[in-house]
Amino acid sequence: MSLYLYELALTAPSREQAELTIKRFDAAAAEAGGGLIETQVTADHGRIFAITEFADCQAPDFTAAALEVEAVDGPSQVRLVGAEIDQVKAARPDAGYLVEWDIPAEIDMDTYLSRKAEKSPLYADVPEVAFLRTYVREDMAKCLCFYDAPDEQAVRHARDVVSTPVDRLHKLG
Repeated sequence: MSLYLYELALTAPSREQAELTIKRFDAAAAEAGGGLIETQVTADHGRIFAITEFADCQAPDFTAAALEVEAVDGPSQVRLVGAEIDQVKAARPDAGYLVEWDIPAEIDMDTYLSRKAEKSPLYADVPEVAFLRTYVREDMAKCLCFYDAPDEQAVRHARDVVSTPVDRLHKLG
C-alpha cells in the first residue's frame, strides 16, 4: 500500500463545508479502492490536507468539480516519518499546527532522512512543543510536519532549534 497526499482548497470555507468535503472525499477514495488515513483542516476551514492509502501506486486524480471544491492538488505520493502508520490509523491524532517546508532541490530523500534522524532529538530542548509526524513527498517537493504546541511562536522556535525553515505555517482546527 502507498500513501498519497491530496490538498483541497474549499470554495466556501466553513466548518460545515469542510466536514461535508471530507465525507465526500472519503466516499470517493473508498469507491476508487483506497482509504482515508487522516485529514487535517486549517483553522480558517479553507484547506484540507488528506492522507490516503491506495494499493499498487494507483491513486486517482480527483477533480475539483467532482469533489465540489475550488482546487485539488494531488495525488502526491508521500512517506510517513516520525510515526507508524498503524498508530496514525488507530488514533487519527489531531495536530495543532502544520508546517509546510518546500525542500530545496539539492536535498534528496536519503539526505532528508539522515538530517531528520540527526536533528529530531533536538526537539527535547523545546518541551512545550511535541513533534508528531511528517509526510514527505516522494518527489521531494515539500514535506508537511505536524506539531502539538501552545502557539505559532513555539512552533517557529522548535523549527529554529532543528535548523529547518518554515515556508507556510497553518493553525489547524
